[in-house]
Amino acid sequence: MKRRDFIEKTAAGTAFVGLGLSLSSFESSKIKQLTILHTNDVHSYIDPFPADHPRNPNMGGVARRAEIIEAVRKENPNVLLLDAGDIFQGTPYFNYYGGELEFKLMSMMRYDAATIGNHDFDNGIEGLYAQLPHASFEFISSNYDFKNTLMDGFVKPYKIFNKNGIKVGVFGLGVELNGLVDKNMYGETVYNDPVEISQDMVRILKKEENCDLVICLSHIGYNYRNEPEKICDLKLAALTKDIDMIIGGHTHTFLNKPTIVKNLDNKEVLVNQVGCYGINLGRIDVFFDSNKNKTHEGRSIVV
Repeated sequence: MKRRDFIEKTAAGTAFVGLGLSLSSFESSKIKQLTILHTNDVHSYIDPFPADHPRNPNMGGVARRAEIIEAVRKENPNVLLLDAGDIFQGTPYFNYYGGELEFKLMSMMRYDAATIGNHDFDNGIEGLYAQLPHASFEFISSNYDFKNTLMDGFVKPYKIFNKNGIKVGVFGLGVELNGLVDKNMYGETVYNDPVEISQDMVRILKKEENCDLVICLSHIGYNYRNEPEKICDLKLAALTKDIDMIIGGHTHTFLNKPTIVKNLDNKEVLVNQVGCYGINLGRIDVFFDSNKNKTHEGRSIVV
């Protein structure tokens, strides 16, 4: 009798544990994870810094970045890989190959989209256009109007990605070119106000397209303490609504984790930037419950 009681209780206990595990698995399956990896201001730095470099010894390098990206994709297949501009200009690779190598390597790493920085015009708009066949990813810019240039039709104002049922809208912003870039380099490219354009973009992406997450891929700069009137990522977040995340570039700002800014609706906006030269790779994990409510974790990965 004792032996039979023991077997019955053990069997019941095992069934209970099994049921508990299946319930736990069922609950966790409702949570969807999206991982956003991002770079900015890589400036043609293909190789790692040398071991004797005074500031960044053995840091960076495309091959190492590619390894990290692949490791993350094995961990979670729902990955968006983005770049916030200034892909060009900074090493002899650009001087010799004009951006071909940068675009080919980004394509091999399977970047999803990039916005356009001021240094991406350094070989003129013709030089940028000439390298487009080497890029398998999208170029996104909402506030640069390329209508009367070679780039017309090759740059989208926004792009929508669907990752495991999560609808992600990405739009891009560029910095004012006048006074920063020689007019001959950007030609008839027209710069439009980033705040006004952002309002148009979020209306489309949030209201019309019903995106679960709206990302601004920005090359307008994180902050300008000495020029408080200048628009920047922190200001953009505060002056708009329905942007969930701003992934930035231009000011080479090193952040260990995203800055949180309250928008016009008093909701949180994540603002992030990971320095320059491919030294860091940004990672933001966004978790969605069954009602599409979001939580997030963000950090900077040293390459």
